[in-house]
Amino acid sequence: MSQHDAARHHHRVDARRTIVLIDDLRSFVDGRGAQVARTSAAGVELLERCRDRRLDELWLDHDLGGDDTIWPVVAVLERAAFDKRPFDVGVINVHSANPAGAAKIAQVLRHWGYRVRVASGSTDVGYLDGPV
Repeated sequence: MSQHDAARHHHRVDARRTIVLIDDLRSFVDGRGAQVARTSAAGVELLERCRDRRLDELWLDHDLGGDDTIWPVVAVLERAAFDKRPFDVGVINVHSANPAGAAKIAQVLRHWGYRVRVASGSTDVGYLDGPV
């Protein structure tokens, strides 16, 4: 089995995993199945729809175009933890190209007990159609 076929097989096997990506421009370069939100408002809506489900991976970008940022989504995660009902997330990957923003997101979410990985520069996400 080639490496490419193995990667495709791996993602077929993991098809039951719930992955959420909140990013205005990027997508998963390997085509893995994910629920995607392109704005913070859509991200908040998506999180609320997934409230009682396990999220295996949550991928967050800091800057979401114009004046929009990920902070409304972070506020939902914080509030849930404050209310002693944190979201069930395996890992939150902060893949922002904004180093200061990524560090602050990680700091805030770790404070509330979420498992966070700063994944700036991750090759898992990319501009499939080129930057807009």
